[in-house]
Amino acid sequence: MTARTSTAVGAVLALCAAAFATVAALVAAHGWAPYGFERGALDWAVAHRPAPVERAAELLTDLGTGVFSYLFALAAGVVTVRATGPHRSRPVAAAVLLAPTVWLALGQLLRQGLMHGFGRPRPPVVDWAFTAHGFAFPSGHAFTAALSAGLLALAVVRARPGAARPAVAAAAVFAVLIGCTRVYLGVHWPLDVLAGWLLAAAWLALGVLLFRKQLGRLRG
Repeated sequence: MTARTSTAVGAVLALCAAAFATVAALVAAHGWAPYGFERGALDWAVAHRPAPVERAAELLTDLGTGVFSYLFALAAGVVTVRATGPHRSRPVAAAVLLAPTVWLALGQLLRQGLMHGFGRPRPPVVDWAFTAHGFAFPSGHAFTAALSAGLLALAVVRARPGAARPAVAAAAVFAVLIGCTRVYLGVHWPLDVLAGWLLAAAWLALGVLLFRKQLGRLRG
C-alpha cells in the first residue's frame, strides 16, 4: 500500500468516525427519540407495504446478518489466499483465510457494545413487519451487511484490481438495500441505519490501516 493510499484510507476512517460520532450526538441530544423525518419515513413505509414487496424485503433483510455475513467474510479470505499463490505456508494461509471473519466478529463486539451503551429504543412494535431484538442504534444489519460486503469487495479489489469498480459498486448497493429494508420493515429509524453504515466504513478502514504491512507482504 502506497503512502498516498494510506493517507486516503486514514481520511476515510477519520471522516466516517467523526460522522458517526456526530450522528450519535444528535440522536442523544434529542433524547434518543426519533426526529420528525424519521417518524415520517416510518409512517410512509407502514403505509406502502404490499404483501409481495414486504415478503421480498423480509427475504433480502435476512442476507444482512448471521451465517450469510460470515460466508461473505470467509469468501473474502478464500479470495485473498488464492491471490497470494501456493508458496504461502499453511499457518500464513490459515491466518489470511480467517482474518476477515475475525475482523467481522470483533466489529460485532464493538457494535454490540455501542448499541447497549446508547440504548436507543426501536420503533413501536405495532409498526414492525419483522422480528427484531435489542436496541436500535446503530443498526446491526446495516453494519454487518456493509462490513461483510466491504471485506469481500476489498479482497476482490486486491486480487483483481481491474474489478474494483464493479466490486465496490456491488458492495455499496448490497449495503444500501439491506439498510433500507430495516426502515421499510419498521424495525429501525433511518439514523440507526446511517450510523451502521458509517461505523462499518470506519471499521473497515481501520482494518486496512492496521494490516497494511501484512497486506503489502502478501502482494509480493
